[in-house]
Amino acid sequence: MERVTIIGGGGHAKVLIDCIEQENKYEIAAILDDNPDLHQILNYQIRRRQEFESLPKTHLIIGIGNCQIRKKIAEEFPGDYITTIHPTAIVSRYAKIGKGSHIFAGAIINAGAVIGNHVIINTGAVIEHDCTIEDWVHVSPNCALGGSVTVKQGTHLGIGSTVIQCLSIGKNVTVGAGAVVISDIPDHCTAVGIPAKPIKYHDPH
Repeated sequence: MERVTIIGGGGHAKVLIDCIEQENKYEIAAILDDNPDLHQILNYQIRRRQEFESLPKTHLIIGIGNCQIRKKIAEEFPGDYITTIHPTAIVSRYAKIGKGSHIFAGAIINAGAVIGNHVIINTGAVIEHDCTIEDWVHVSPNCALGGSVTVKQGTHLGIGSTVIQCLSIGKNVTVGAGAVVISDIPDHCTAVGIPAKPIKYHDPH
């Protein structure tokens, strides 16, 4: 069995470990994290990221939920990133999924959907037909996206948020938990509420 190293050893990594074990395509070789308070996660010892170069070469995957940190780590640690799909997820054979992405338990990805690189489709999320989810996006548990929605890079959709069909959500956006998106959301903002509206804007740099 081929081996994979997980970068990140916090709570998100626990779900990723379980997903990889359930899928049973890769053996977990190592877990790396720089937090000095983290020593073990589930059945695995946590090693420090500075050990990366001395470890045997394996496939890689990032076990961190934060979109911006995930992007930074992927740039810092180039390599052969795997995609993992939990066996209870339903993924259409007509969907496309990029490298480094996580599709967790109970998620549904329907026909014509295109999922980018290093995307998280979290537990129970629904991505309907013809959606485009760009790189570095995190779709939180129990989110539901109607058909033909576009979510641009680096955006985080909060737990239980809903997006009606044919809308566009900009890049580096945070959509609050439980929000209902019924109109397009611009780049670099936080949008909350029912209906979701921007409440603040972020520096794009």
